[in-house]
Amino acid sequence: MAAADIITKVGGDELERIFQGEVAGLLKRPNPRHFPGAQPVSFARQHIEELKAQDYFVCEKTDGIRYLMYLTSDDVSPEPGAPPERTPVVYLIDRKNKYYYVPRLRFPHQENPPKKYDNFHVDTILDGELVEDRYPDGRSTIKFLVFDLLVIDGKDLRERTLDKRLGYLKQFILQPYKNWLKDFPEQRHSQAFVLEDKKTEFSYSLPTMFHEIIPQVKQLHGNDGLIFTCKGTKYESGTDRHILKWKPPEENTVDFLLHITWAGEPEDEDYDEMPADLGLYIYHGRDQDYSRVGSLYVTPDEWEKLKAQDEPLQDSIVECFLEDTGAVNGHSSNGNQVNGHGEKRWRYHRTRDDKNEANHVTTFDSVKISIQDHVTQQDLLDHADDIRTAWKARDARRPSRPQ
Repeated sequence: MAAADIITKVGGDELERIFQGEVAGLLKRPNPRHFPGAQPVSFARQHIEELKAQDYFVCEKTDGIRYLMYLTSDDVSPEPGAPPERTPVVYLIDRKNKYYYVPRLRFPHQENPPKKYDNFHVDTILDGELVEDRYPDGRSTIKFLVFDLLVIDGKDLRERTLDKRLGYLKQFILQPYKNWLKDFPEQRHSQAFVLEDKKTEFSYSLPTMFHEIIPQVKQLHGNDGLIFTCKGTKYESGTDRHILKWKPPEENTVDFLLHITWAGEPEDEDYDEMPADLGLYIYHGRDQDYSRVGSLYVTPDEWEKLKAQDEPLQDSIVECFLEDTGAVNGHSSNGNQVNGHGEKRWRYHRTRDDKNEANHVTTFDSVKISIQDHVTQQDLLDHADDIRTAWKARDARRPSRPQ
């Protein structure tokens, strides 16, 4: 079962605005319209020294769908005429800041006495991604892999360091949730999906990441790199320079706005012909201000496949990678033959239905630097010992905790 089959888009702009206002209130944000999640910067060669200078955690970059999870409540009458009861409700928030209702999902407090589970977390915001693990025997399981905790029961944790936030997550969210499912295993089968924490390692544990963890997850739900997150910094909405996204150099991508220009009159959209230009535009953040940075290269066969996806193409958001043409021959979008001699060109990877805007120009610039720097897996492995030595040296200088 796909994730789209188990979550439901919140109906009506007015209701969605109410939820956006509630989340903005919990996060003390003046503008409720913007997605409040943190966004990484692309890994450049200079960041290798950053990993030596500060403590970072690392996890694999899952090929899933990014969501914030909002735990709230609603007043529901169990039967007509009965007084309303406070019922927990869970929503997912995508990068378009759209809300999706998740049925039958609950996160209980650890009660005293144990195994009572009468109270559930509300006014709580988690950060994570939805994935579908596929097993060799044909089974599949949808999971929400959580990697951060912003607010718990109305208490804002974003000013606390990552290690403290993860401590709250494991003690007050994950452990009671696991205990509840253990005591009431029938609940597991009625849940829309299961919650798991994302496996996190110290930044110097790169051999473990590359040789053990990534090969395992690639078989389940795919992987396209690593995420390094600084242990000692606060949660920063928007671009966070202390979250580093590393991808193999050949897999660095940019999300563009695709604007198609046709050979005839501007209003004549003739999808049966190759367009005159597949323009790629980057976002500047000022009143939807975009600038053109290049063209998407497609062959005639690829153009036919794009059309066959039966998705809107004009002004869509497309994820692209930069290809070194080498000695490849082909056809440009206007049908002219080109002979590649080491030049680079943007190529289509996928359509980003989960995004309203292209990458910001600053993100575009950082990805270009990542491509130019060409930091490989072996480069990271070569520095793992130095990262570990620097971490241990900082540990030795820290005051010991009182016994």
